[in-house]
Amino acid sequence: MAPLQKNHTLSSDFIILGFGDLAELQIFFFGLFLIMHLVTLAGHTTIVLITCTNSSLQTPMYFFLCNLSAIEICYILVIVPNMLANFLSWSQRMPFLGCALQMHLFIALGGAECFLLAAMAYDRFVAICRPLRYPLTVTRALCLQMLALACVSGFALSLALTTLIFLLPFCQSHEINHFFCDIPAVLFLACSDTRANEIAIFLVCTLILLSPFFLILLSYGFIIVAVLRIHSAEGRSKAFSTCAGHLLVSLLHYGCAIFIYIRPKSCYSPDQDKIVSLIYTNVTPVLYPVIYSLRNKEVKGALKRLLESHN
Repeated sequence: MAPLQKNHTLSSDFIILGFGDLAELQIFFFGLFLIMHLVTLAGHTTIVLITCTNSSLQTPMYFFLCNLSAIEICYILVIVPNMLANFLSWSQRMPFLGCALQMHLFIALGGAECFLLAAMAYDRFVAICRPLRYPLTVTRALCLQMLALACVSGFALSLALTTLIFLLPFCQSHEINHFFCDIPAVLFLACSDTRANEIAIFLVCTLILLSPFFLILLSYGFIIVAVLRIHSAEGRSKAFSTCAGHLLVSLLHYGCAIFIYIRPKSCYSPDQDKIVSLIYTNVTPVLYPVIYSLRNKEVKGALKRLLESHN
């Protein structure tokens, strides 16, 4: 019976319910999140332009920052436009393969971002704990290799995870109580025993989330010890300010993702998940450029020169 159910699913659409229960506020939320979306795109695009065109920012730290912003642009474009369209309708049809593609790209880009944040933590670790060896250790070739590894790992693990989910039979309602095809929301619709899939999903999420997050925390453990050994208060302040933005972004990114994905299917809460998902797909991305760059004197100087050159 299961194969027939799978074939039926392939020819069916999912219904994205979105925020139909907040009909009286949908226009307000559409305007609010449209503004946030445009500000986010402008902020990350500015970072990419500045770091790519300014010769003083051609360092490993800004190389990673540029690529992180580029990934973040793609990441929000996979989710937010459909979410905004959903605000203007009661529900939205999503083809089976379209839903699978959206989930795959969302996980792949999110996974690449997770691995890239870990690479940035390694960069900060070498810069602060091994400063004399930094130019020889964190080379252009190593940066390109870490970027390639982050992207390939993210897309490979995402393909495995998406395949595990969409091979399940969906014989219940095809209504997804979410604003995009998120893992828990789609898995909740499966009518077969999903325990084996949940274990596999947990292992994949562990590789994508917990492993790089552990490496980040380990790196910052060494960094804090090294910074506390600096005798100069100015030196300690400079070292902490260099790392504070990355650490805050990592805590926001991993905190929300671990809350959503590292848990059993039985703990799924649609309303709670939608709120947390709104935060990490809309609120935190608009904060990243401010946290990471606009507090940075070098970036602000480069932005000022760029604006002056166009006046």
